[in-house]
Amino acid sequence: MLLAIEQGNTNSLFAIHDGTSWIAQWRSATEPNRTADEYAVWLSQLFAMNGLSLKTLDACIISSVVPQSIFNLRNLSRRYLGAEPMVIGENVELGIPIRVGKPSEVGADRVVNALGAHVAYPGPLIVIDSGTATTIDVVAADGGFEGGIIAPGIHLSVEALHAAAAKLPRVALRRPNHIIGRDTVSSIQSGVFWGYVGLIEGLVARIRQERQEAMTVIATGGIAALFQGATDAIDYFDPDVTVRGLVEVYRRNA
Repeated sequence: MLLAIEQGNTNSLFAIHDGTSWIAQWRSATEPNRTADEYAVWLSQLFAMNGLSLKTLDACIISSVVPQSIFNLRNLSRRYLGAEPMVIGENVELGIPIRVGKPSEVGADRVVNALGAHVAYPGPLIVIDSGTATTIDVVAADGGFEGGIIAPGIHLSVEALHAAAAKLPRVALRRPNHIIGRDTVSSIQSGVFWGYVGLIEGLVARIRQERQEAMTVIATGGIAALFQGATDAIDYFDPDVTVRGLVEVYRRNA
């Protein structure tokens, strides 16, 4: 069985695939200094709760945008799975062209998302990943990564607003009942939520205008579900884009 690890700046996803389907998925806060032994203890407890054992794993693939964590994740695979992990960006063949000026600068998560979306949806695509940053990337009909847009994530915007304005409180993210806020909290929630809806709608429209082609829009990431039903700019909400891409990379390289 395969352990797929997708590590972002804020959260990390650990998923188990048996070659046919996903067996289990867990999220944790990303801690760059967490050791391989600490990962193993945490995973062992989760495995036991699901009637699994680390001994059933024999392969691992890692996608991380946190370079200082890769050493410990690699040791986790070597020490507790007895397997040399595949690491995106380190001599792993993705099988899709990356059509940007400096391919080495493209985050592993963005390229894996492009592949995960391409194998599930036909035609040119726009892939929106809502996390620490909001990325909006273009995938050609042949699966090629065409570049995209990086904007601050919605959580980052909330924290920055609270940190920079002494009288503005930290608020929970939610879809407000009205556009016009009647107090400070609802005003912030409306500005953040509908502001990001406007960001998505505006950038999707501009990408389509620039590309001059019909494009399917896929939203993924831990926060994407927050916008479900709030905009017609998104065609599909798919939380498994990244892990699907990781499995596809593993299949192409195993």
